[in-house]
Amino acid sequence: MSFKDEDLPKEKVFRDPIHGHVIVDNQIILDLINTPEFQRLRRIKQLGTTSLTFHGAEHSRFGHCLGVYEIARRMCNHFQRNYPSKTPGDGLWNDNERPIALTAALLHDIGHGPYSHTFEHIFHTNHEAITRQIITSPETNVNRILRRVSPEFPQQVASVIDHTYPNQQVVQMISSQVDADRMDYLQRDAYYTGTNYGKYDLDRVLRVMRPIKNGIAFEISGMHAVEDYIISRLQMYLQIYFHPVSRSMEVILDHLLMRAKYLYKHPNDYSPVFTPHMLMPFFNGHYTLNDYLSLDDGVLTTYFLHWRDSGDDILSDLAQRFLNRRPLKSVLYDEQTATLLPKLRDLISTAGFNDQYYTATNSSYKLPYDTYNPKDSQPQSQIELIQKNGELVELSEVSTLVASITGREAGDKRFFFPKEMLVQQDDIEIFQPIYDEFQQYIQNNHIVQPR
Repeated sequence: MSFKDEDLPKEKVFRDPIHGHVIVDNQIILDLINTPEFQRLRRIKQLGTTSLTFHGAEHSRFGHCLGVYEIARRMCNHFQRNYPSKTPGDGLWNDNERPIALTAALLHDIGHGPYSHTFEHIFHTNHEAITRQIITSPETNVNRILRRVSPEFPQQVASVIDHTYPNQQVVQMISSQVDADRMDYLQRDAYYTGTNYGKYDLDRVLRVMRPIKNGIAFEISGMHAVEDYIISRLQMYLQIYFHPVSRSMEVILDHLLMRAKYLYKHPNDYSPVFTPHMLMPFFNGHYTLNDYLSLDDGVLTTYFLHWRDSGDDILSDLAQRFLNRRPLKSVLYDEQTATLLPKLRDLISTAGFNDQYYTATNSSYKLPYDTYNPKDSQPQSQIELIQKNGELVELSEVSTLVASITGREAGDKRFFFPKEMLVQQDDIEIFQPIYDEFQQYIQNNHIVQPR
């Protein structure tokens, strides 16, 4: 049975605060949404610890995946209406690619775990690899539904996720510098964080988008809409995704899981035996797909609630700091002041904090836009504009705004430490001389050399 054979007699609609409606007109898509693997995404926040900074950011990966599907659906409609292929190899849109494009858009993030990037760092998982596994494993409901289209359909969808699918138009729909994924999360994250940085003219960007032989390009008349999108993305990273409090809470979460893993691996250091059963396969490094799919944000939060009452002081304190939103303090440093970090860690350790768990450095940088460089480990597909004569020109060659930020990383490096190191005690405090010495290294939110 083909994908087209499963078209619904009447559209199903999901009300959505970003796109108004997410329209589903095919039984395959609807059945995929209703699988346990996809429904799990309702229980995983899109932005992890960011909700501890921007309280509205409680939205889930479920809503984001629906949004990416909806943008891809609109792309397909636009391409088929305005740029349909007439002959094979003419570089226009072949609507036979629609099933793969829509399915890949819907499922592109299905492999994300709880608190995704922190979890991946501690347990060495990879959400893209797990996404491909969910799609291709005969054990999953997702795979069984995809095989209704054809035996090779799951592997075709997975090849879009890992960028090996032969039609680059489909790949760039899902993963490029202007793709359905980014276009949804910028607007969705801006909406739920209550900020305006990520808002840009989505309708205009989609309207000037068109298929070309080796991917997707944009009408040059829409250059300013694309510029606005790029600047919006830069601002979202600097103001939302790189927010120091969110990063601080990620550090605490990272060190909390790191401590739990240590206690499990060193049973002689802790009594009674530390047995968080649903996490044990990950502590051991031998987990199944079913083990992974059993986890969500709620499972981890439940463990954190138990760990508040742990007999291990570090585990208990980190759990309380995370659950009760007590972030670490952070200050900026550079290559020159990085030489002072060992001294600061020594002072923190002397003040009674285990510096392995109560300090961290974090560098968060992002390229707002980059041109194609085949020598890069992960070369970006550059944004190309179609001129009046049909020739292509790379965006930064005609946009002075984009040229000014091309290839230039934006972000900062921060040192995280307990806020207690900055307190001023009115009473006599045994550690006050240490606090005073530590504070000599901090000025205007930067690490400095004391005079």
